[in-house]
Amino acid sequence: MTPTSRRAAREAAQKQQADRDAAARGPRAGEKKPRRRGARIAWLIVAIVVIVLLGIACWVAFKALAVKNGLEESQQLIGELQNGADPKETVQKISEPARSAAEAASDPVWAALEWVPVAGENLRGVRLAAQSVDVLINDIAMPVLSADAASGSLITQLLDVAKGQAPRIGQLADEIAEVKKSTALVGPVRSGVDQVADVMDGVAPAVDLLPTLLGADGPRNYLLVFQNNAESLALGGSAASQTLVHVDNGAITMGAQGSSLGYQNGVAVDVPVDQSAIDLYSSFLVDHVNTSMSRPDFPTAAKIMRAWWQRDIAADQIDGVISIDPLALSRILVATGPIQLVTGDTLSSENAVSLLLNEVYKRWDSYKYPELVDGFFAAAAGAVFDRVASGQFDLKNMATALTESAAQGSILVWSEDAKVEEAIRGERVSGVLPTTNDDETTLGVYFNNSNGSKIDYYTRTAVTVAETCEADSTTFSVNAAIALPITQEEADALPRYIQSMTFGTTFRDWIYIYGPPGTTVSNVEVNGARVDILSHGIDDLGRPTARFEAWFEPGQRVDVTAAFTGSGSFGPVAVQTNPMINSVEPGITDSCG
Repeated sequence: MTPTSRRAAREAAQKQQADRDAAARGPRAGEKKPRRRGARIAWLIVAIVVIVLLGIACWVAFKALAVKNGLEESQQLIGELQNGADPKETVQKISEPARSAAEAASDPVWAALEWVPVAGENLRGVRLAAQSVDVLINDIAMPVLSADAASGSLITQLLDVAKGQAPRIGQLADEIAEVKKSTALVGPVRSGVDQVADVMDGVAPAVDLLPTLLGADGPRNYLLVFQNNAESLALGGSAASQTLVHVDNGAITMGAQGSSLGYQNGVAVDVPVDQSAIDLYSSFLVDHVNTSMSRPDFPTAAKIMRAWWQRDIAADQIDGVISIDPLALSRILVATGPIQLVTGDTLSSENAVSLLLNEVYKRWDSYKYPELVDGFFAAAAGAVFDRVASGQFDLKNMATALTESAAQGSILVWSEDAKVEEAIRGERVSGVLPTTNDDETTLGVYFNNSNGSKIDYYTRTAVTVAETCEADSTTFSVNAAIALPITQEEADALPRYIQSMTFGTTFRDWIYIYGPPGTTVSNVEVNGARVDILSHGIDDLGRPTARFEAWFEPGQRVDVTAAFTGSGSFGPVAVQTNPMINSVEPGITDSCG
């Protein structure tokens, strides 16, 4: 074989070997060979992502199950608490499930997923509900209930807890109120968020306000006014006695006390009031201390009472005025238990109303011995005050007493402090009639004792409202009735101070009916010769009014009616009336659908 042939054979063999090596290595750049390696990498990435997502889903599902179990257990125990279970024991049971639910919902992975559309809104709602319940139970209820009431530490602990938790409670209340607006919430989440949001909406302002009220920001003076429902007036009754209460960083002390004997009755205090108020209630609104509560507007009454005190008793700084009556006191005594008085009497929830509003006048002739009656009231007020100020009461029963009394108008609060004003705005405790018909169409019916008697321990009242509609107008017909269901013999046997000061056993009431804003008086009626229409159509507090004078004797009943007509939108009908001793729920008939 020639050299040329041998060289060609070697080159051919080398080329074959190179081809075999290239085939083993795979395609070169630019060659259209199967993309098996790239596909394997892509599938590997997808698999990793799927595994991660499954892991996250399982983790969140695990956390969600923990939250669900914790919230459901908390909800069940809260239901037991509302049905009368022992507060301290029940709150201790709720503590752990509430804490576990909040911890599970506070997971970082959970928080990251809250940014996912739709699902994230539900996760956020569940988290906020869990955290809110946890704070309410473990950061507020547990510390307060662990306080020793017998040592007087309850009010101090309330103050400390409020100061520490107010910012957190306020933030959660704002956040859950915002998520409540979401349209993405599913049924079970929506229900839970709504319930917790409603609770937080009530708790947050109270927790925020408590340090201010208890003098954490500096000492405060409150004028505490006791109203006598046996001599009924629009806001409750005659302003029988007053006490100055001093509060300094949770320490509560009682100061001077006043009664009608200490004021210059007949000399008006210098307080500007609307002319409509004078037209309806006369100068007695500002020149007799006992009738300061005649107009159904507590800011008016509070400013008048403050002026009386500062002019005739002491030039104290008054930061707020609080009104309370024996109806509220009887509820408070459920929380404090019976209290022994220096007079030897035992004041309890069962006898507070009868003892303070009736029996005391049988014991002493108030015309002869007014100082004895005033001294008895002062002793009762001081004893109850000392018990409450010391923190010796059942917290749950006290909360119930205050809530029910405020809803009935038996406790009223006024202050020029902006935080207090904001907290009570629109609430019954403010003693202010609503200025619009948006939420409710509120009518006011008030029975004002105008004979100086204490007969309203015995009187009965009734109020009915009928709403009727035509094509372009709505009419509200209001009937107000007052009756004295005792015999003439029983009336004759009453002490002089319970009988009418001027008319003996003939009694006189001025009945005021306030129509809804935006309406006018369309009709007024009376049912007897001794019932007169004194005025109708005077606008007071932004409302049309009708005023009647009704005379009645034992065994008699008188009725008056006023109708108010207007156009536009009206919310559901509601009625405000005096907190009477013998109260009856107003009857409402709505034929407008």
